[in-house]
Amino acid sequence: MKKKTTIYDIANALNITVSTVSRALSGFPAISDTTRKAVVDMAKKLNYSPNKLASALKSGKTYIIGVIVPSVEAHFFASIIHCIEDGLKDSGYRVIIYQSNETVENEINGVKTLLEAQVDGIMASLSLETKDVSHFAEIIEQNKPLILFDRVNTGLNVPTITLDDFKAGYMATKHLIDKGYKKIAFVTTAHQVKIFTDRLEGYKAALADQKLPVITDHMILGGLSIKDGHFGAGELMRNHKPDAIIAGDDFTALGLIQKLKEIGATPPEIGVIGFANEAFSAYITPSLSTIDQHASQMGKECANMFLKMIGQKNPYSKIEHVILNPSIIERESTDPSTSSIQL
Repeated sequence: MKKKTTIYDIANALNITVSTVSRALSGFPAISDTTRKAVVDMAKKLNYSPNKLASALKSGKTYIIGVIVPSVEAHFFASIIHCIEDGLKDSGYRVIIYQSNETVENEINGVKTLLEAQVDGIMASLSLETKDVSHFAEIIEQNKPLILFDRVNTGLNVPTITLDDFKAGYMATKHLIDKGYKKIAFVTTAHQVKIFTDRLEGYKAALADQKLPVITDHMILGGLSIKDGHFGAGELMRNHKPDAIIAGDDFTALGLIQKLKEIGATPPEIGVIGFANEAFSAYITPSLSTIDQHASQMGKECANMFLKMIGQKNPYSKIEHVILNPSIIERESTDPSTSSIQL
């Protein structure tokens, strides 16, 4: 194995002291331009790369950020991560990603692992199982930035980047009503996660404002997946027969559409709308109407928030909560004009 080049090798090659090499590479002002250039050129010639661990121990920074997400398979979270990386790269930061896979146990392990890796801060979107958030306390105690995004818990006094999810639920419901649908169901998670409970409350408020009944049997609370969409559609169409269904996310909406097709009620005969604007939603048949949660903007806001926090002696001296506005993307699954059966 080839020996790694050190600053001692550069010093020997130039017949100068190790301290002079170290100062030249770190930009020490007392070093002449001629010496600095000679050191830098020799470092390149010898393929020298700095010991980042040693530099981190000296500066107290690793320039690594931990990001915990439920899953990178969802385009929504992948887009957020991409924009976090893009927003921090010019400041020299890199990102380590940890997936909770929707379990609080994995999330706890993620926090522990990232802190052991000496990350400079953590950004997290909570798992569906997370109720107790005490495992995040160590991050705050170490005076490292903690930012929660999308799925948050108000029990933690930390900065947050979220969507106005009440408005999102209201918007999805009002869109269906405006399209002529009257018996609107909702298939979502049974987990008491703020974004999903807020959307459900928005759904109820929109129905009430339009003088439509809130029917308990029209709310299927289970999971969020293609499989759960299949189950929800089967239950609703067998027993309660709504004319439109809101899905807790786009994957659940995809399952709804698949099952509705199987039983001969292809959308928009039964209207379907989801959340997140996943990459597939524009390309399935029929194309899926959805609420855009603005993943790219959420990622950019996370990066900006982190840079603000590290610029303060106490990262928590000013707690900000950024709330993004949802927007609707109308496609075939809620357009009755494309159906042979008019509402």
